Amino acid sequence: MNRNHERLHRDEKDLRSLAMTELQNIYAGLGLTREELDLLSLPRRSFTVSFPVKMTSGRTQMYTGYRVQHNDARGPAKGGIRFHHELDEEHATELALLMALKCAVVNIPFGGAKGGVAVNPLELSRIDLENVTRGYIRAIADHIGPFKDIPAPDVYTDEQIMAWILDEYERIKREHVPAVVTGKPPELGGIAVRRYSTALGGVHVLEQALKERGMAGSGLRVAVQGFGNVGEHTARILHERGYRVVAVSDVNGGIQDPAGLDIPAVRKHRDAAGSVAGYAGARAITNAGLLAAECDVLIPAALSNQVDKSNAREVKATVVLEMANAPLTAEADEILFHRDVTVIPDILANAGGVVVSYFEWSQNLSNDTWPEDKVLARLALTMAAAYADVLALCSNGRCRMRQAAYELAVKRILQAERLRGNL
Repeated sequence: MNRNHERLHRDEKDLRSLAMTELQNIYAGLGLTREELDLLSLPRRSFTVSFPVKMTSGRTQMYTGYRVQHNDARGPAKGGIRFHHELDEEHATELALLMALKCAVVNIPFGGAKGGVAVNPLELSRIDLENVTRGYIRAIADHIGPFKDIPAPDVYTDEQIMAWILDEYERIKREHVPAVVTGKPPELGGIAVRRYSTALGGVHVLEQALKERGMAGSGLRVAVQGFGNVGEHTARILHERGYRVVAVSDVNGGIQDPAGLDIPAVRKHRDAAGSVAGYAGARAITNAGLLAAECDVLIPAALSNQVDKSNAREVKATVVLEMANAPLTAEADEILFHRDVTVIPDILANAGGVVVSYFEWSQNLSNDTWPEDKVLARLALTMAAAYADVLALCSNGRCRMRQAAYELAVKRILQAERLRGNL
């Protein structure tokens, strides 16, 4: 399996563990009833499917797929489809809950879902991969749809697989239904900005946090751990906006320049050399060293559990933007809070992708094509409003934003259930 996707699967275990700990604290603090706990904890629908696929080898292979729709009180379920050999129903259920919470935090009218197929896609030919995709959609077609459950890309799925999903679903329904899936190619109803929407959404909430702390944007020093898709785009956007990106890193090492790195040149070097390490004119730095770098903003965009109780006091940044899944442990979060460091939690920081997925769904329902400037403007407004809503739950000007974000999500879901008469 690809190392990055194996790592993502492991990191999500840390994310789920951190989220469940946070939720237990929220549940206790809000004094929730047994009925409220059940509505939040138990998935509304969860099913397993087994389906045969005729392989190019001539043999028929049985595959197992899953789909969990955790809560749809606020709107149709929304969540990714992944192809991973370790996927099971329990894993999908926990991730579906996290999607429901993330959608509630940014106040888009979706519930949470997750699913996929237990398979190693790297072992499949392109034709077999397409046949597995279509077989899975045939098995779950009655349970998804624009007003039921809208899938999206996830681990080991991409625009092409979303195109196959769209085509297979439309064959079954015998009509055009572009809003059944998001993350599609633009030629089939996909939307501008989708490929860097997670990074851009994070930048928007970061700038709201900087305003709140009275910190001017231009010239602020930023360190970015992780130069994959999210980290690279985050560094690029901040560089373009006049921030001084003083350090970046990837799995092979990092580079640092207090005067600021030329991010387009770093990208060019990375593409040629396979790593940011070795970039001329910059000092080598380790990933651990980057976390303690002299900077105003630290952006962990790589692995989980990077800042823990052993190194949290070495962080020099005033603001930490969690673009990775659970890059801070619960102990680190507490230490930084008492040091008056603003931590923007992953559930808010990296929600830009699902927000733009909502825009794609909206444009498909109206058979429209949103221009890029409209997408950019709506994303900025949505993320700024979400930040303000989270901040409003903080008391006395002191805010542990992770707690506030989870509390906001729980309250919004329960209020929807209450209005429906389920509580």
